[in-house]
Amino acid sequence: MYKTNRRKTIQSIIYSLLIVAVVSCGLKKEEQQVGQTGQEETSCVYEYGICVDSLDVTHYEIGRGEYLATILSNLGFEANKREKIIDAVSSIYPPSRLQVGNSYAAITDSTAAVKYVVFEKSRTDYAVVDLSGDTISVYDYTKPVTLKREYAEGTITSSLWNAIMDTGAPALLALKLSDVYAWQVDFFDVKKGDSFRLMYDVAYIDDTTRVGISSIEGAVFTHQGKKFRAIPFQQDSIMEFFDEEGNSLRKAFLKNPLDFFRITSKFSNSRYHPILKRSRPHHGVDYAAPVGTPVKTIGDGVVIEKGFQRGGAGNFLKVKHNATYTTTYMHLSRFAKGIEKGSRVKQGDVIAYVGSTGLSTGPHLDFRVHKNNQPVNPLTIESPPYLPVKPELRDSFMLVQDRVMFQLDSLRMAGQLFAEEEQVPDSLTLIPSHS
Repeated sequence: MYKTNRRKTIQSIIYSLLIVAVVSCGLKKEEQQVGQTGQEETSCVYEYGICVDSLDVTHYEIGRGEYLATILSNLGFEANKREKIIDAVSSIYPPSRLQVGNSYAAITDSTAAVKYVVFEKSRTDYAVVDLSGDTISVYDYTKPVTLKREYAEGTITSSLWNAIMDTGAPALLALKLSDVYAWQVDFFDVKKGDSFRLMYDVAYIDDTTRVGISSIEGAVFTHQGKKFRAIPFQQDSIMEFFDEEGNSLRKAFLKNPLDFFRITSKFSNSRYHPILKRSRPHHGVDYAAPVGTPVKTIGDGVVIEKGFQRGGAGNFLKVKHNATYTTTYMHLSRFAKGIEKGSRVKQGDVIAYVGSTGLSTGPHLDFRVHKNNQPVNPLTIESPPYLPVKPELRDSFMLVQDRVMFQLDSLRMAGQLFAEEEQVPDSLTLIPSHS
């Protein structure tokens, strides 16, 4: 009797989630497909958008030393035909972009004549060479991508990365979540007992092959006893995350210029220098990280200095963000491509890479912030939020927030009940995306 009642409870939760998905379809699409629209339903079997019922499809992998010319030669094309195919396909897929390990396919008829050759450009994108007519034509094909809603929650015992991995979710979710809360939570200072729960959309091709995380669709992060909600809401055609009061989670500056690395030295007016063997001010923060780790600008701005300082900063960059703030990045191994004095940069852009140039005992980033030309502690500066939800959109935002929190709570309850039953049906993770 107990198990029967529990199953009825589980069913009612699933029905509730489906009802929410239907009701909210006017606010957001339930399921999104990226790329070419699907074929009309017929009895025909399609691959790469081609009806292959009367054709044979053979898949290959590009090996070392193989070029487009050798691939076509191996498929039986004569030199004259090879040249025509190479000329045609180069317009959408230059031969130099072929990579070892990528796949290609030959589609042949009953006489073994090649009617199509398909080259993989990425896991979703392909270049199709159509040889079925009198002339050679080429076009792009994109596999339909289906978004599926999934859920994860956990408690941090060592790091966010490990906590995410413990849930069985993709490791990339840790970076996605840290991006959402980059302005609220210092992920160098997460505490044991901090926790999170979130729902996110995963992109699949062929309904079974995961190609990546599309987006986080709602989250609650508890840091040092304080709960931070992240509610996705579109305003002025831009999707942003807001807290429960409708304030944007984005701020003028990122908390840190690196992802998930160790602070070895903090802001100080008197720090013992390991090379100079004396105490002197250290008006910055040292982030230990391997050589080559990407360095991000913490805010929009203009590069006002780029150079090398022997016996000091080594390779360094200085970014002016506004009339008040500038930031400096030191001991760099190299600069990002296209970064020059006068370059405009956007928040989160990779501008350089960690190194150990100048007066440095090992690879790290020395990061400094100046406010009105005076050094300030990068770990304690306050940054004003971006625009909150507009008054005329407030009611819509509250509806979205209620829906997101209801789904998070329902998914948590459903997951707990299914865990007790020791089975998690596919329907739990196949909730229509953007519902």
